[in-house]
Amino acid sequence: MNAMTMIDQFFSQFDKALRTVFAPAQARRASPGTSEMGSPSDAADKTASARLMRINHTGEVCAQALYQGQGLTARNPDIRATLANAAKEEEDHLAWCEARLQELGGRKSLLNPFWYAGSLGLGALSGLLGDRWNLAFLAETERQVEGHLSGHLDRLPASDEKSRAVLEQMRHDEAKHGEIAQAHGAAEMPAPLKFTMRVGSQVMKTTTYWI
Repeated sequence: MNAMTMIDQFFSQFDKALRTVFAPAQARRASPGTSEMGSPSDAADKTASARLMRINHTGEVCAQALYQGQGLTARNPDIRATLANAAKEEEDHLAWCEARLQELGGRKSLLNPFWYAGSLGLGALSGLLGDRWNLAFLAETERQVEGHLSGHLDRLPASDEKSRAVLEQMRHDEAKHGEIAQAHGAAEMPAPLKFTMRVGSQVMKTTTYWI
């Protein structure tokens, strides 16, 4: 790779990072949460939903960074294409969460730049370990996100039908991404690494709920 190509790639990736963290997200698919669905009117319920959706929005910021980092270091063109296709669906999730967060009167997490940078590094590292481990990291990430979304569906106020519809579609997509990673030959993630990923995720969720 020559110097000009490396410079172009740097600015392209930097631009993507800025747009993910700071610019309004654009969805390719319409949000599952339609205007006909119920939304909380109680102030406490709105606040609870907004905080949960802030966590989900930050999770999607992290997903964009992970896919970006993994795509940069993936060695197989087919794996890079798989990651790129999954990232496009994750962009929809990012836009849906952002829109729902605004509807609930909430705000994005102030820590998003920090979480983006950390996730980008983790994604790049997983790719450097080889494509099977790159896919293993993807599969385990999606498995944990699927479980996290199930937990949020249980915690959402009953009146928040719009957020529920968004999270259910997201959970469906995440399960599909994990299955694709397995089908492409993902290795089995060692238990200590799974535990470390869960701990990191819990730290993100706890801090983002408040900040």
